Amino acid sequence: MVLLDTHIWLWWLLGDGNLILAEREALDKLASERNLAISWVSVWETEMLERKGRVSLLPGFQSWTEQATNPEFITVLPADIAVVLAQRNLPETFHGDPADRLIAATSILSGYPLATHDQRIKKSGVCEIWE
Repeated sequence: MVLLDTHIWLWWLLGDGNLILAEREALDKLASERNLAISWVSVWETEMLERKGRVSLLPGFQSWTEQATNPEFITVLPADIAVVLAQRNLPETFHGDPADRLIAATSILSGYPLATHDQRIKKSGVCEIWE
């Protein structure tokens, strides 16, 4: 199982050119094997991005989200107090973004490597990174 950072999930589903073909094909394969996961935080973060007009989700947030979280190809990890507690153990220098802290803590607790392009997360070494 691989945990997707919010931007990877969005880039993959929206066909964004920031993902190279090899990454896209690997994610497609993992999805076909039901080996992809996202944190509930990614759904919340996406809603905030959509509301601010930073991402366009057609035919609308609710319908898009229902399709994008289809359990046939992705697992949504629910809110968990253990994740909130675990993010408190991350170094203060790790990351100021609460969503990224929660996603990294989810990766640590679940044992799932994190697919991310966020250099601050990658360089921190706090969780395993999917390559």
